[in-house]
Amino acid sequence: MTDLDLTVSETGPGTVEALTADQAAALLGVPGMVRLTPVADGRWRVSGNQKVGLVRLRTPSGGAVRLHLRPKITVRDLLFLLSYAPNDPWLPEPVTAAGSDDLLPALADLFARTTRRTLQAGVLYGYRTVEEDLPLVRGRIRAADQLRRLGLPLPVAVRYDDHTPDIAENRVLLAALLLAARLPGVPAPTRLSLRHLSGHLTGVRPSRPGETPPRWTPNRLNSRYAPALRLAELILSGRSVQPTGPASATVDGFLLDMPAVFERFVESALGAALARHRVRCAAQEGHHRLDEAGRVGFRPDLVLYRAGRPVSVVDAKYVFLQTSAPRVEHLYQLLGYCTALGLPHGHLVYAAASRNSPSDHVVRRTGITVTAHALDLGRPPAALLTNVAALADRMAADDVSPGASEQ
Repeated sequence: MTDLDLTVSETGPGTVEALTADQAAALLGVPGMVRLTPVADGRWRVSGNQKVGLVRLRTPSGGAVRLHLRPKITVRDLLFLLSYAPNDPWLPEPVTAAGSDDLLPALADLFARTTRRTLQAGVLYGYRTVEEDLPLVRGRIRAADQLRRLGLPLPVAVRYDDHTPDIAENRVLLAALLLAARLPGVPAPTRLSLRHLSGHLTGVRPSRPGETPPRWTPNRLNSRYAPALRLAELILSGRSVQPTGPASATVDGFLLDMPAVFERFVESALGAALARHRVRCAAQEGHHRLDEAGRVGFRPDLVLYRAGRPVSVVDAKYVFLQTSAPRVEHLYQLLGYCTALGLPHGHLVYAAASRNSPSDHVVRRTGITVTAHALDLGRPPAALLTNVAALADRMAADDVSPGASEQ
């Protein structure tokens, strides 16, 4: 039984390690988590695959592999990307968790402090419709169900509205608190705080294993819950680490897909900046079709609409743009989007570049222009948002495509 601790950057050449067959199988058991390349003499090159987090894998032989996948940006900058929302203040307190240079301890600490502030104003209650059989009348009698009882007066089939803390918002919070308290790498003081906070949610039903967290809808009543709920959903989504194959390993931990994080940030920040230009961003629309027969669909990251008509299309790439020109396959992708949508202009947004100024690329014999932009995620939050605002100014100048209507 051999334990192994590995620390790997999300990108880069990785590290060479001597792995047993069980350890290699455990690392390969989670699809896309890392890349493994055999070197020699039982050694493997373990390199990142744009995932970050902390994962603990148990092998059939009883050993464990503890894998740290470190982001290429600072944890502080990553927490900004994860927590950003246009209408809410971000991180009113600094990251203070022990080992705050690791993502999971810092995120758990931030979640605990945000939830504590949220619950200090009291637990949110709401009305939930309940149907049950009671020995007395409460609310409204379910006449159809009562008549099926063939004259038996009791119990009474009733339906009533119950004022309860057992609502979607509190279920999401409780599920995330209980999960974060069990994750590996969370410091003991933070773990204790998370468990203490879960005790505030008395009367809230815990989620069953494998149960999907309930959906909640932002509104005026739950607005104070919004920052904590965003972090809770992030923790719950990052927990979806599933092994494949013949039970090669059991897995516990927290794993984030950085391209998805970048796409969500671009959608949120760019959408807010473009709204000031009266341009609406529609994310991941699935109704677009590439061919005339409508058999081949495509789903752009963002389609921009002004006055009900598409004005441009945007695709976010969590890639470092090393040259003045984007990859050919990226240009092909935007060319296809623009052609199918009838647009003269599309935009590629990269996570960073060797040059900061946008570059225009006019595709020959089409009249379609693809502009490559870059957002340097290592810049301070205010500077990054200024960069997003400048990008929105450039996109808002695109002409409306005549004859194309919003579907």
